[in-house]
Amino acid sequence: METYLYFLPIMLFLAGYIYLTSRQQKVSAFTRQNAIETGLAEPASLHPVIDRNKCIGCKSCVYACPQQLGHNVLGIFHGKAELLEPANCIGHGACKKACPEGAITLVFGTEKRGVNIPQVNDHFETNIQGIYIAGELGGMGLIRNAIEQGKSAIKALSESLQKKSSNPYQVIIVGAGPAGIAATLSSKQKGLNYLTLDQDSLGGTVFQYPRGKVVMTQPVELPLAGKMNFKETSKENLLEFWQGVEKETNIKINYRESVSQIETTESGFKVKTSKDEYLTDKVLLTIGRRGTPRKLGIPGEELPKVVYRLIDPEQYINQKVMIVGGGDSALEAALAIADVEGSEVSLSYRSDSFSRAKAKNRDRIDEYSSKGKIKLYLPSTLTEVDDESHVSLDHNGEKITISNDAIIINAGGILPTGFLKQIGIQVDTKYGTA
Repeated sequence: METYLYFLPIMLFLAGYIYLTSRQQKVSAFTRQNAIETGLAEPASLHPVIDRNKCIGCKSCVYACPQQLGHNVLGIFHGKAELLEPANCIGHGACKKACPEGAITLVFGTEKRGVNIPQVNDHFETNIQGIYIAGELGGMGLIRNAIEQGKSAIKALSESLQKKSSNPYQVIIVGAGPAGIAATLSSKQKGLNYLTLDQDSLGGTVFQYPRGKVVMTQPVELPLAGKMNFKETSKENLLEFWQGVEKETNIKINYRESVSQIETTESGFKVKTSKDEYLTDKVLLTIGRRGTPRKLGIPGEELPKVVYRLIDPEQYINQKVMIVGGGDSALEAALAIADVEGSEVSLSYRSDSFSRAKAKNRDRIDEYSSKGKIKLYLPSTLTEVDDESHVSLDHNGEKITISNDAIIINAGGILPTGFLKQIGIQVDTKYGTA
């Protein structure tokens, strides 16, 4: 009897462990299968690949994932960590940092879907010595990660600068988005002779977001400005913060000045813009991937009612609006316009699920669709913009024509391949590789 009592706590512990492990296995299996059946098994961005031979199933990656709350992005399956909900992974990379065994590699693309990424080394330098890339152009779209890359790129290139140079600038930064702002602040902090150029305004891609868009990020340290302590904020608040940083730190940025050409010289590079020419030792490209919107190439696309981004939802009062696309930009545009008085919103996407969008947006689309606030055409493709009041679709093999006043095409952006090739930068297509 005494022996039995001695082993009772151990037996209870083992029973509890077996129960929890079994339950965890069932949850992981269900989540994994559900992602496959609902078309959410493809990650939209940078994501982890886990080496099962190295993984010890400690859950460090699971606990580290900022997207885990309300989801099962990562979980334990057959005793090892696995990406259970790929579509909900947005590329934080916190899992890789948390893994004690080095079992996680962050990769772009999958076997089914390739992603074009400029060739860069561990120091963010391209195959053209002296030209660096950071941020969205290199596949790192998340604000926090883009900021970290901007800082790291300046650190790397500053360490390779020659002590004496005949060029007026040590580095020219092209782009004033999150990576470009961080790089500019880092350059000033290090006392570099720098120049930052942007074809638009402060904030890059963020500036192009629609009014009121909620921006997701993580706290991050900005050189000279201290901690940027946002987790979720609006586009307007984020831009106001950056404008305050710009004024406080007195950084110099040339707006409305686009770069047309970068030529190699004996001592560095000549950067030609819409306004001038500049000589520099190094170049850091922090431009986005969405500068050139992807067009559908259909008849009538050139009509004035067709645009490629939403600026202000209120301009669509009492209008019938068609949104085209399945990413966050498309879903958020549809949701924003659906709340506008008198609007009638329809959403067309070539797939039968929104696997590239955040779960929060997918859930809201389902809610608005069930309430009749958004009409979904899945799967479908636009075939023709007939005139100022109609648009034609191929919906499940059937041609339909619907009344329409405005069309917003959110089909993503085209990588500036021509610009990169002109410089000589190699672009690789990644199929699940780092």
